[in-house]
This record gives sequence, C-alpha cells and structure tokens, in this order.
Amino acid sequence: MGADTDNSHWLAKFQNQEELFSIEGYRLLRYRSPTPEQAEGAVTLTTGQLKNLLAGKQKPALLNVQPLASTQGVFLEKEPFYQIPGSRWVPNVGRGEIDEGWETYFRHHLQQVTQGKPDSPVVIYCRADCWMSWNAVKRAASWGYSQLFWYRDGVDGWRDAGLKLIEATPQPYPVRVPSYN
Repeated sequence: MGADTDNSHWLAKFQNQEELFSIEGYRLLRYRSPTPEQAEGAVTLTTGQLKNLLAGKQKPALLNVQPLASTQGVFLEKEPFYQIPGSRWVPNVGRGEIDEGWETYFRHHLQQVTQGKPDSPVVIYCRADCWMSWNAVKRAASWGYSQLFWYRDGVDGWRDAGLKLIEATPQPYPVRVPSYN
C-alpha cells in the first residue's frame, strides 16, 4: 500500500504550522499567495455572480479590505488604489491578528453598511490570491454576520473582466465611536 491516499484539503497540512496560521485559524503571513476556493461562513462569488448580485433588488454592501500602510492613524498611500464602484475601503481588517483599534474599526464599518442587521448581504474582497479578504470573511462570520459573500478574484478579477474600477479612498482610522456612559 505504498501510494499516499490522503484525500484531505490541500490546506490541511498547513493548519498546524504556527508560522502561517493563528490558533484561531487566521492566516498570519504570506497574504499574497494562492487561497482556498471557499471561505468558511461565506459563499464564494465569480465575477458573473457578483455582477448579477449587484444588478438585483437587494444589492449587497461591498467591502474592500486591501491593506494599506499606516502610522498613528494616517494612511500612507504611495500610489492610487482602485476598487469596485460602490465599495467602502476598510484597509487592514483582514490581517491575521488585529488589535482592539482595528477590530473596532471593522465592526463599526460592518455595522454601518448593514445598518445594524447582521443578516444583510455583504461582499468582502481584496485582490486575487489575497488572504486578507479570506481572514476578513472569517472574522465577520465569527461576529454573527450571516449573509457573507467572498469575491475571491477581487479587484484583479473585476479589472480582467473589463469592468470599471474607481479610485479608492480609505475610511478614516481610528473611528470615533460615541461613548454611552
């Protein structure tokens, strides 16, 4: 019986490697590398499926999670970033580990785009072969968002299909959340 007959998902062999994934299962390093075909807690969309969703009656919110360097609450844009029209750009929320400030930022924007309804449809994307959107979907699902879609091909897939992209502006960080004491 010499042949290897392991039929598990190809990512399974990496699940226990601390250098790639956190204990909670978020990707920590090498964010620009091949991603799985599915993201837990979301429906994976093709470009055609996303176009159909956007043409439908209940349009989903679009969250672009492309990372962007920042320091002390100031984003450092060296070149323009582009996104699908109608998107909200919330950088860095797809990192494998986020601190309380980035968590608050992500939760705030999810709350805004869903109008406080965790069953509202939300499409999360980044670029093709980018784990940031995979992590962001996983995180949003863990917070109870139940109508999540992952556009795995991201801005690259949209551009490659000849569809319009617009210049993106990141949402300000940190968010100013009112105190209710």
